[in-house]
Amino acid sequence: MYTERASRLVGAVVWTKSPVGTGAGVRPVVPDGCMDLLWSEGRLLVAGPDTRPYAPEGPARSWAGVRFFPGTAPTLLGVPAYELRDLRVELADLWPAARVRRLGDRIAAAPDPATALEDIALDRAAEAGPVDPVLRRVVQCLDEGRPVSATAAELGLGERRLHRRCLTAFGYGPKTLARILRLQRALALARSGTPYAETALRAGYADQPHLAREVRQLAGMPLGELLAGGG
Repeated sequence: MYTERASRLVGAVVWTKSPVGTGAGVRPVVPDGCMDLLWSEGRLLVAGPDTRPYAPEGPARSWAGVRFFPGTAPTLLGVPAYELRDLRVELADLWPAARVRRLGDRIAAAPDPATALEDIALDRAAEAGPVDPVLRRVVQCLDEGRPVSATAAELGLGERRLHRRCLTAFGYGPKTLARILRLQRALALARSGTPYAETALRAGYADQPHLAREVRQLAGMPLGELLAGGG
């Protein structure tokens, strides 16, 4: 079972996931433009930005996570996003091992691991200071369907400079980020019951076949299967 709530950290989401019954399968994670701080079975991990569906290995297990707003995690973690693209890594590979052990002990002793994980994220955000506000504007522009060239011009950045900024903040260039944000818009529309053809046009695709191709490429399965619980 999956649950989520808005975090006290601006733009972030706190979520938990646990197996439902003995036959619960492991479902792929679809790209969403975000990075996550994760806790599962005594381990602290970081989920880097995905460009393809991620299928967790092994049996289904319980997770708690903080999903950061796109572009904000690298400032908090102290590592550029492109180094973690399509990866899940131990937090101890990024931070001093002794510090990570103390954080793990803190979460393990807490009555609610998800809230303890959120507290750690809030503490780190206070240490790291504010994230570049330009990054949030990049997300807003691309999520509105604006072309990369128009986004760069509005922000007063050349396209090459915008690309470099995106690699560090999101793990990939602005065109890939735009595709992923468009996918998430389409999924939200389709899940609300919007017909696929209308979903395609409202989300910014040329037509329904274009939507179908993009879903298969980014999510690894047809839209109908995805909506039925495949991811």
